[in-house]
Formats: sequence, structure tokens, C-alpha cells
Amino acid sequence: MGRVLAIDLGTKRTGIAVTDILKITANPLETIRTIDLDKFLKDYFSKEEVETIVVGFPKSMDGSDTNMTQPSIKLKEKLAAQYADKKVVLVDERFTSKLAMQSMITMGSKKKDRKEKAGNLDKISAAIILQTYLEQI
Repeated sequence: MGRVLAIDLGTKRTGIAVTDILKITANPLETIRTIDLDKFLKDYFSKEEVETIVVGFPKSMDGSDTNMTQPSIKLKEKLAAQYADKKVVLVDERFTSKLAMQSMITMGSKKKDRKEKAGNLDKISAAIILQTYLEQI
């Protein structure tokens, strides 16, 4: 029984979140530089059993593509080919950044801290994407 890992792909930074082993909770894991994603995943998969990879699928409110829609599709296809033993899915990520910011505000993060800790936003967004997936299965 493996974990589910979620990816919130960005042009510079990528947020990563994972479930617990029972796939009950979605937990922010790390924010990495996007160019380091391949190495990070290879290292993580060598240490932890992951059965499903969830990639955030960005769309505009009207359903049109964003600048990250095609890169996310390409990442999903690449991961599906590279890790044939894992299920790879796209999950709608509309509102995740707003929900992540609201979550940081609710937890008492000050405006200055939120600006300085942009990486937290990415991994919290990945956790929200993961939670969305968990609610769908």
C-alpha cells in the first residue's frame, strides 16, 4: 500500500504534498525548484512507496488554458511513461492558491511572513490539490 503524492507545478517553484500511509490526510511536504523535480521524485520514490501521482491541472475560471496548463499535461504524460507502475492523474487546481493563502492567514501568518515564505504557499497548494483528489476517490 503506497502513498499518494501531489505536485503543484510552477515555472520556478513546485510544491509537493503526500498522504500518510493510510491515505487519510494530505500533508504539505516540500517546495523545490522546478528544475530539480526529476531528481527529487527519483530520490523520494527510492525511499517511499508511492502508488499514485496527482498533478495539479490549472485552468482559468472560464475553463480556458493558463500558461501552466500545457506544461502540466506534459508533466503528467512524462511521469506516466517514466513511472509506469504508478497511476498518474490530473486534478483541477482552480482556487488552490487562494485557498492556500487563506489557510496561511487563518493559521495566523502575518502579511510580511506570507511574502517571505512563498514556498509555503506552493506546498500548501499541493496539499489542497491532494485533498481534492482524496475526496474524489
